[in-house]
Formats: sequence, C-alpha cells, structure tokens
Amino acid sequence: MPVIVASRLGRARIKRAVWERLGQDILRLIRKPHAEVSVLLVGDRRMRRLNKQYRKRDKSTDVLAFPLQEGPGPRTVLLGDVVISVPMARRQARESNRSLDRELTVLLVHGILHLCGYDHERGIEEARRMQRRERAILRRVPIGKLVPTGAR
Repeated sequence: MPVIVASRLGRARIKRAVWERLGQDILRLIRKPHAEVSVLLVGDRRMRRLNKQYRKRDKSTDVLAFPLQEGPGPRTVLLGDVVISVPMARRQARESNRSLDRELTVLLVHGILHLCGYDHERGIEEARRMQRRERAILRRVPIGKLVPTGAR
C-alpha cells in the first residue's frame, strides 16, 4: 500500500480509503506511482511540538514534510512523511472561503511536493515553480470527503 494514513485527532474517525486514493492519485500525477508516503493528521499542539523540534519554530503550522530521499545513498520507494494540522487547515479554509476538504487536499499536494524536493522557501523562482506544479495537480485530482467525522 503506497499511502498509509493515520490520525492523532482523539476519537475523530478518518476516511482512510479516501485519503489513500487521493494520495495515490497525487503520486500517479507526479509520476511516482510506486512511491510510498505516510500521512499523519494531528491537532495544533502536536504540530507545534513537531515544528519546534524539527524547524525550531515555536508555533503550529499547516503542513510539515519529512523527506526520506535527501542526500546521498540508495534511492528507495519511501518518499517520506506528511503531517497535516486539521485545526489549522480548518482556519485557513475559513479565511480562504473554501471547503475544508479542498484545503486538506491542497496541503496534501503541498506536502508531497516537498517530499519530492520542491521548496518554496529557497527563493521566488522555486516558490513559483512549486506553485505551478501544485495548481497543475489540483486541477486533476478529485476533491473527496476527507474531513474526519466531527472535525467540521
């Protein structure tokens, strides 16, 4: 199974099959259909801890990506891990006047592109390149019902 999905949102249930299908669609569109990605859905406190621990930023963020293919060494089918803060996604969806499902899809695409080496923080050209790629993928993936039960 190329996309493994887990949740640390308490009792909220997630629609794993929908997440897995979306992740597989994204991997197919970036021409890595056999790659493996894990996705973890978390709350703001856990995301803040992860952001502080790995990026030295003491605040929550919407998505973190932990690539496994950086640096020298043999290539593997494992791309890495994507962590998404559902509460942050909910706030951003409201601010952007879009559905939570759409926002979560955007964040998953964004996180997977980070796993593939895209990095908008490297400069304006790289940010534009990543944004173009995101838009191209988002035009082609269906927006499914991703929202965990009770997370609306």
